[in-house]
Amino acid sequence: MSFLQAIVLGIVQGLTEFLPISSSGHLRIVPAFAGWEDPGAAFSAVIQLGTMAAVVLYFRSDLLRIVRTWLSSLRDPSLRGELDARLGWYLIIATVPISIIGLALKDQIEGGARNLYIIGTTLIALGLVLLVAEKVSSRRRDITAITRRDAIVIGFAQALALIPGVSRSGATITAGLFLGFDRVAAARFSFLLSIPAVVLSGLFEMRGVLDGSAEGAVGAGPTALATLLAFVTGYASIAFLLKFLMTHTTGVFVAYRVVLGSAVLVLAGTHAIS
Repeated sequence: MSFLQAIVLGIVQGLTEFLPISSSGHLRIVPAFAGWEDPGAAFSAVIQLGTMAAVVLYFRSDLLRIVRTWLSSLRDPSLRGELDARLGWYLIIATVPISIIGLALKDQIEGGARNLYIIGTTLIALGLVLLVAEKVSSRRRDITAITRRDAIVIGFAQALALIPGVSRSGATITAGLFLGFDRVAAARFSFLLSIPAVVLSGLFEMRGVLDGSAEGAVGAGPTALATLLAFVTGYASIAFLLKFLMTHTTGVFVAYRVVLGSAVLVLAGTHAIS
């Protein structure tokens, strides 16, 4: 991988990780459109650490409060009903499905799931499901109303994002809307939930990328540059989306997913991209 490719892919990762349009899908589609080799699932997992650093920085006050209250609640039962203590448990619970399924299907995720036909189809399918969620959601619940059941449902939705094209934020925000949360609350829990799963995935894949043993490994230099750019653009993407969802629906992302997914299917079907 050249440093130019690393720059492009780092920016793409940062811009698309938190928007409901699939960062992993874009990291497969953009190289295909440009005629570059697929950088591989391992590279995608590692540069996601840059966007995770962005979400940790952005929500640092929330995270510190959640961690402190959760740890205190282990010793003091009177704190276990507080929102921050509950959020600590819910983030753990919701991370379990993607951890188990990700390990079980590691080979499929790194191989066949990166097929362009699958990505194009899932872009369209999740886009249409998100549209339905927008139509039927009551959007009357805020983050204080979250329950263990909500965490389990959203956790299984997050596991669907192991398929490139689905989108981690897209799946979890969609689940949140179906559960009646308002758009901002669904997005905030989605961003917080992304931290443990992506950090674990990135650290798991990092060794193979840096020593060249992972399939599609690109080396330490381009990986580090792409990760840095993913951090910078990811931070801006979080701020944009939270502000955007205060006054707008997710309709623009639905339209984008359907158009892009259709283009991928047509171009792959005519062998214009491979």
